Amino acid sequence: MSQEKRIALVTGASRGIGRALALELAQDNAHVIALARSQEKLEALDDEIQALGGTATLAPCDITDYAALDRLGATIFERWGKLDVFVGNAAILGPLSPLAHVEPKDWDRVMAVNVTANWRLIRSLDPLLRNSGQARVAFLTSGVAHRADMKPFWGPYAISKAALEALARTYAAETRGDGVTVMLASPGPLRTQMRAQAMPGEDPQILKTPEEFAKKCLALLKPEWQESARLYDFVADKLRDFKSPN
Repeated sequence: MSQEKRIALVTGASRGIGRALALELAQDNAHVIALARSQEKLEALDDEIQALGGTATLAPCDITDYAALDRLGATIFERWGKLDVFVGNAAILGPLSPLAHVEPKDWDRVMAVNVTANWRLIRSLDPLLRNSGQARVAFLTSGVAHRADMKPFWGPYAISKAALEALARTYAAETRGDGVTVMLASPGPLRTQMRAQAMPGEDPQILKTPEEFAKKCLALLKPEWQESARLYDFVADKLRDFKSPN
């Protein structure tokens, strides 16, 4: 592996937005650590990355296996001593239901995947990101975090994304001046499995693709990127301040 390659971790990398971002990073000369549950889909991604002339390390695990996330940080430290890119993409929609009807186990699962796992990854990866000197972090969010009053029945997902944004704002403030930038990226409606789950009657052909979003989002992950504590709105193709999402 070329010593010039940046080391990039992408969660939820086996499909959709995570897969598209992993491929973009590989094409941009990053060594991709691809984390997802499906070994089979990760191996298919690895084949695609190799076909592009890139390299990858596969990390098949459930993102709520927090002990595994701790081991991942230790393994990255032993092998590379740093992490240059972290994309917190893995997420689940959860139930579309009145809040009073949400089952506790479903609530706990959404929060575990969408919020707690990203905190556990920050906890595990923070020294590695600081060691990079030019670390770039991006968390995938959603406009529903700011429009819960217009999206009834999306409670668990909207609340988890609002919490994720608070997590990102906090980490951005804590790493200011340490060579780490922390961005949020809101892709809007894309042609993904999650979107189909949320809007089963929608024609997917009217939607933009994860690949289109990934090409734009790649800029946030490059060493040249200097903005931090901002939100990239893909639909509007513009940056917004965390405090002014609308």
